[in-house]
Amino acid sequence: MIKSWVIIGSVTFLIAFSSNLFIRSRDAQWFRRLQRPSWLTFERLIPLIWTTIFICGAWSAYVIWEQEPDTQKTWLLMALYLLLEIVTIAYTPIMFRTQSLQVGTIIGGTGFVLSLMLILTVWKINIWAGILLLPYTFWSPIGTYTTWEMSRINSEN
Repeated sequence: MIKSWVIIGSVTFLIAFSSNLFIRSRDAQWFRRLQRPSWLTFERLIPLIWTTIFICGAWSAYVIWEQEPDTQKTWLLMALYLLLEIVTIAYTPIMFRTQSLQVGTIIGGTGFVLSLMLILTVWKINIWAGILLLPYTFWSPIGTYTTWEMSRINSEN
C-alpha cells in the first residue's frame, strides 16, 4: 500500500506545478511590465516562500490524515486542503489570463478566508497541524495586500 505522505505530497506537487500549463507568455509579459511598490524588495523570495508554505500545508494534511485515517471527517478536511491549494494555485493563471490585479486580490482574499476556516478546524484536532498552517495564514494577507497595492499603482491597466 502507498504511504499517505507519498499521496499527499504527490497531489500537492502535481497541483502546484499544473498551473504552469495555463500560463501564456504574453500574460506573463503583462505582469512583468507592471510597476511594483517601492517596498516590494522580496519578490525574488516569493517562490521559495510559497514552496515552504505548500510543504507545511502538505505536512499538516498528513498529520490530520494520520490522526483519523479514512474517516468521513478526515476526507472532508482533505477536500478543504485541496480546495485551498487549488484556489492558491489558480491565482496566477487566472490573474494573468484576465490581466486583472483586482481578480488576483479577490482570489488572494478567498485563499485567506479558506485558510482561516481550515486552521480553526484543524487546530481543534491537532495543534501541530494547525501550527503548520500558520505560514499560509500569515503570508496570504501580505500577498493579497501586495496585489491590491499593485492594482492601485497600475490603475491605468
